[in-house]
Formats: sequence, structure tokens, C-alpha cells
Amino acid sequence: MEKYIGLDLGTTTLGIVYSDSLGIIHNYENFTFEKGNFKKAREHLVDVINILEINKIVIGLPLQINRSEGERCKSVRRFVSDALKLKNDIEFIFFDESYSTFEAKERLIKSGANQSEIKNNIDMMSAFIILEDYLRSKDGKDIK
Repeated sequence: MEKYIGLDLGTTTLGIVYSDSLGIIHNYENFTFEKGNFKKAREHLVDVINILEINKIVIGLPLQINRSEGERCKSVRRFVSDALKLKNDIEFIFFDESYSTFEAKERLIKSGANQSEIKNNIDMMSAFIILEDYLRSKDGKDIK
């Protein structure tokens, strides 16, 4: 099975997970950057890609309730476009991240995480769900 990095891009955080050759997803980190400093997040992503030696990336696309793309989608697409300028051998796959943050919070609560732990891990857990859903759909399995 191919290996992937999963991402959830926020305004100040980048949730990062990865899958191994067995399709098992592992948490990597919840990278924090100054609000709007997407350059720092992109540069960090390139470092992670080099460390993990994975160039296929599934990134959450925050579609609106009516399935249209709003400002947050434009921000994600701009992030990807600019990342490709830093490292052009990356393959990005956009994947609907609808409700991933809600599900991430529910999973963290069920695991016993307190409010601080939820805040510090929500984007990484969202990235986990995005990659998990993508891998399920890729294998032809139903998503939820």
C-alpha cells in the first residue's frame, strides 16, 4: 500500500499524520505557527516530507454546508500552490473534510482528553480522520 501524509490546515496550526505501508495511520504532530504565517507551515511541511520520505499528501478541503468552496478553501488551495513552488514533486489530493473537526473533538472527548489536550490535538486528530476517510474511500469501503 502507498504511504500518505494527511493534513488539516488551520489559521495557526497544521495537523500532520502519516500512513505506513500497511495503511496504519500514525500521529505526527500538531504544528503551530503565527496566525497567517503559512510560509512557516509550508517550510515545515517540506521538512516533514523529507524526513518521512512520503510525497503523497491528502489535505482537507473545508467545503461549506452547501458543498461550495469559500474563503477557507481558497486558503488551502493557495497553501498547496505555494508548497508546490517549494517542492514540485509532491502530489496533493484534496479531500472533503466536512465534520472532521466535530468528529475529532468527539473522539478526543471519548478518549478522556481535557479541554487543553483537545485544543492542542484537534487539528492532528482532524488530519487523522481526513486520511482515514480517504484511505477507506480509496479501498472502496463505505465512509461512515
